Amino acid sequence: MIAGMNEKEMAMRAAKEIQDGYYVNLGIGMPTLVLDFISPEKTVFFHTENGLLGIGGFAKKGEAHPDLVDAGKQPITYIKGASFFPSDVSFGMIRGGHIDLAIMGAYQVSEKGDLANWTAPGMLPSVGGAMDIAAGVKKIIVMMSHTTKDGKPKIVKRLSYPATGYRCVSKIITNLCVIDVNDNGLELKELAPGVSIEDVVNSTEASLIIQDKL
Repeated sequence: MIAGMNEKEMAMRAAKEIQDGYYVNLGIGMPTLVLDFISPEKTVFFHTENGLLGIGGFAKKGEAHPDLVDAGKQPITYIKGASFFPSDVSFGMIRGGHIDLAIMGAYQVSEKGDLANWTAPGMLPSVGGAMDIAAGVKKIIVMMSHTTKDGKPKIVKRLSYPATGYRCVSKIITNLCVIDVNDNGLELKELAPGVSIEDVVNSTEASLIIQDKL
C-alpha cells in the first residue's frame, strides 16, 4: 500500500496556497487541520457558514463554549476583530463572491474539475453549504485521499456520484500528489515523498498531463 503524505502533511501543503489577507472557508473533517499550519506572518480570516468570520483555532479542553462551534460542530475560538452574524449573511458572503478560497473534502473529482462531496452510496446525504461554496467561492481546492479505502480511484473521468458543482475545482491535494485542474485537463505538479509517477497513474482513472519536470 502506498502511503505518501499523512493528513497533517497534506494540511501543511494546503496551507501554502493561502495568501496574506485571504478570506478562507474550510470544509469539515480533514481540511480543518489547515488551521494549525498558517504562518503567523499572514493575516487570514477563516469563515464558517454558520456565522463567524475570524476563527482562531480549535478550543482546548476546558475552554469550549457550547454556542461557539464551526459548521462541523467542532468547538472553536475566535480572533480579535472577529465578527458574528446570522446564517443568511454568511451565505450572502459566499454567494456574493467575497470568499477567496475554500478547501474542501471530496468523494470524487472529475478530469474537468467537477466535484462530488455531498453524498455517496451507503452514506447519509449531507448537503450543508457545499453547493453554495462550489458556486460562489473564487477558488476551490480539494484535499482528500487519492483512493477509497478499497483502492478505487477518486479522481475519475466522469462523476458517478451526485455532483456538488461543475468545473469548480482548481487544485487537488491528495496523499500521493498535487494536481492542477486547468483548461487542458489534470496536470500532475508534485509527488509526495516516496511516491512515483507510476503510483499516481495507477491510482487515477482520469488521464494526467505529466511534464518532464515535476
